[in-house]
Amino acid sequence: MRRSIMLPLLVAAVLFLVIVAFAPLTFAQDEGRIVVPASSIVHPEDAGVRAHTNIILNIHPDNTNPCGPRCETPASLACVYQVVPPISGCPIATTDVNPSGGVGAIALVDAYDNPDAVTDMNTYTSQFGIPAPTFQVVFATGTRPPNNPGGWSLEEALDIEMASASAPQAKIFLVEAASNENSDLYFAENVAANLVASNGGGFVSNSWSGPEYSGELSDEKTYFSTPSVIYFASTGDDGLNNIGVPAVFASVVAAGGTTINRTGTGDFTGESWWTDGGGGLSQYEPRPAYQNVIQGIVGSKRGIPDISADANPATGPAMYDLDGGYNWIQVGGTSVASPYLAGTMSGAGHLGPNTNAGLTLLYKEYANPTEYKAYWTNIDSGGSECVVGWNFCTGVGAPLTYAGK
Repeated sequence: MRRSIMLPLLVAAVLFLVIVAFAPLTFAQDEGRIVVPASSIVHPEDAGVRAHTNIILNIHPDNTNPCGPRCETPASLACVYQVVPPISGCPIATTDVNPSGGVGAIALVDAYDNPDAVTDMNTYTSQFGIPAPTFQVVFATGTRPPNNPGGWSLEEALDIEMASASAPQAKIFLVEAASNENSDLYFAENVAANLVASNGGGFVSNSWSGPEYSGELSDEKTYFSTPSVIYFASTGDDGLNNIGVPAVFASVVAAGGTTINRTGTGDFTGESWWTDGGGGLSQYEPRPAYQNVIQGIVGSKRGIPDISADANPATGPAMYDLDGGYNWIQVGGTSVASPYLAGTMSGAGHLGPNTNAGLTLLYKEYANPTEYKAYWTNIDSGGSECVVGWNFCTGVGAPLTYAGK
């Protein structure tokens, strides 16, 4: 499901829905109703100006409870990614391996305000029996931003819940930018990084993205370089060669998307590429030194993703959203992967001096067959591009953080 509006007919359809009705794009699916919020529509003219979310909803008929056997939970995801010691089969219905770890701080940068963020977080953690994290909403400018229900506020609920799902003991900050303009988001980025640095180090996650632009290298140096912070960002939901900032920055861990595969009885059988997960080569970012090991694949440019996790709305986790009126829904998009992967690193105690050091270690492990097999799951299915080893589908693959401890 590509969200780019490059084709004329799709442009007309999107403009009609967004301008006339200002309603989400929807279509039917066997097990639910797929909804792409207006905040997740990609506008090429936004390059260097504003960003979009990377969230896709799978709405089931009963929204009063989590979506039962269809949806992943903190426990089932923890088993798959070995946030905890895995159990045989990692069944989707498991409740025996809920995460309880997390170190340092995780800051989630988003635009606008979700007035129900605390309720969303408390409802989610209470439902799944995970510890309620130390949580704070921070207005980047010091003033509460305007509300954006069903779009950015939904993104905020997702981000804080996915971070808590993998690292409930971390300090979690939701940093709300005044708008989705790049200038406001980048200002919030520095606020978030300073919060993380002053709380023992950790991670800043960005589930938003925007098209690449010629001045991005300067902005990267200005806004994504705080010591003791590791930055994460979603690669987008438009498949290969439709990537953007900040995921392409060398100072950011680019989080791609997978599909979790299970048997009819719910046992985990592995992961494949989610075909809408973003991947490709940057237009402007040169190949960083840590990617010299894959020079034969990426050439002279930065290649993404680096790592990946579940992002398919058909196999995604349950989440709770009050502000947009959705209540319990199933969710997908690489907006899931970025905060969840940041949380897995926190849960494994993998704090580092900066992103470059973290990615240098990652690609060093990739180059060592023994360490690669022990710490990472290679994902080489889901498309012809998904070759063995690093690929544009999922990067080095999915983490096994318990093994990596």
